[in-house]
Amino acid sequence: MPENRHSIATTGILPIPAGGAIDAHWHDEHQIVYAGQGVLSVATDAGSWIAPANRAIWIPAGTVHEHRAYGYTALHTIGLTANPLALTAPSALVVSPLLRELILTYTAPMDESAERNRLYAVLLDQLKRSPQLPTYLPTPRDPRLTALCEVLYADPADNRTLTELGTHVGASERTLSRLCRADLGMTFPQWRTQLRLHTALRLLADGESVTRVAHQCGWASTSAFIDTFRRSFGHTPGASRA
Repeated sequence: MPENRHSIATTGILPIPAGGAIDAHWHDEHQIVYAGQGVLSVATDAGSWIAPANRAIWIPAGTVHEHRAYGYTALHTIGLTANPLALTAPSALVVSPLLRELILTYTAPMDESAERNRLYAVLLDQLKRSPQLPTYLPTPRDPRLTALCEVLYADPADNRTLTELGTHVGASERTLSRLCRADLGMTFPQWRTQLRLHTALRLLADGESVTRVAHQCGWASTSAFIDTFRRSFGHTPGASRA
């Protein structure tokens, strides 16, 4: 692996200032990353995941990834030799109130002890019960699809249809629809919604109002944004700003 892609410690708490980042690296252990405060994104060559307060990201051992913080972020990380979910790719996990407290406690400074071992065992049990919910934004590979996605990265509120965007990038709607399923593993509307949700989380963490975020991300109304956000993350966008 390139020299700047290095293995680093896997368990602890790391404060990251708003806009801060951790460059590409990997771990010899599996890892759970959780933002006890702020919003964290995890990016790999395949795409990016984003973690609001009720999500953690599972990162398998050996996966090269990087982090970026939106808003002041308290990054809690746990290295695991076990793989309780048998996951071989990064994934977003739902963090229950109990799992949150286990993560916060286990990552705090603590001597190795029987108590710590018991915490670890309960943590593994809770991870096994944790559902996976999508916060994944895949990265396109095909040049035509990359060109289309770059337009929307620059302006998530762009509401042009796939046919209209296809005219802009020189590909038919049928071709782009096929590429979305083959390259991204989802439909174009699904990908655009994921992009808008990722952008919304970042803007909320930076202190933008719910109404302004809805407008900047392309929702027809604030209420439509709130409904989509709640169905995706289990809480309102206002709670993300708290």
